[in-house]
Amino acid sequence: MSSSISAISGQGASAGPFAVRLACCAADLRAAQRLRYRVFVEEMGGDGPLVDHVRKLECDALDPVFDHLLLVDKSRDPASETHVIGAYRLLPDTRLAQAGRFYCDAEFDLSPLHRSGRRLLELGRSCIDPAHRGGVGMLQMWQGLADYVRQHDIGILFGAASFPGTNPAAFAQSLACLHHLYLAPPHLRVRATQPNGYQPLPFAELDRKQAMREMPSLLRAYLRLGSMVGEGVFIDHEFRTTDVCIILDTAQLTAQARSLAARGPAGLAAP
Repeated sequence: MSSSISAISGQGASAGPFAVRLACCAADLRAAQRLRYRVFVEEMGGDGPLVDHVRKLECDALDPVFDHLLLVDKSRDPASETHVIGAYRLLPDTRLAQAGRFYCDAEFDLSPLHRSGRRLLELGRSCIDPAHRGGVGMLQMWQGLADYVRQHDIGILFGAASFPGTNPAAFAQSLACLHHLYLAPPHLRVRATQPNGYQPLPFAELDRKQAMREMPSLLRAYLRLGSMVGEGVFIDHEFRTTDVCIILDTAQLTAQARSLAARGPAGLAAP
């Protein structure tokens, strides 16, 4: 596991029954992979070459290189590997030589981000236990991420954000909204590498209310923080999702995100 657990408040900051910290042992990683299996495989129908259906673990070759930001239920025994109720994968570009690539390299041309000269952080595998969605847990995860960004002097956050299913037409309004209203400027505009024939609806046919209503909640949260998107979509047939690339320049963070970052480690304790 990564040695950078100290990047977030030592052993993690707590609020009520939960704590936010980085994974620090094999049991933590397995608990995160078990949560990912419940969400991405059992709930969303995904699969992959390293998914362990016997032990019910959603595994990936890059897992040992990533930091894993965890939302932990303090009332659960870590030895049971059920203590992780939220997870986020984080890969700073300082570890890129060790990883060999970003996960998103398989879906998007990231050349504009590399040319930016900014410190990069890839986000992925964001999930939270269904029983804890809509509560303070995700806020605590965001606050933990803000602290990590501050500690590592990150300039640009990016990662794949997913729509369920492999038919972009099912989310035509949401995808058109992203393309017409949230497209990254040319110097940061990554592009999907898959020739899948996707074309956004014309701007004249855009229904913004419908687009936002049908957009996944995590994507809406990214947009509230000031995120932009790359061009095109990648259809991930293994995970059964339609992916867009989210890009967030930390210099353009909204007042809400800057507030989280300014709180530092104490900000992990959500009200």
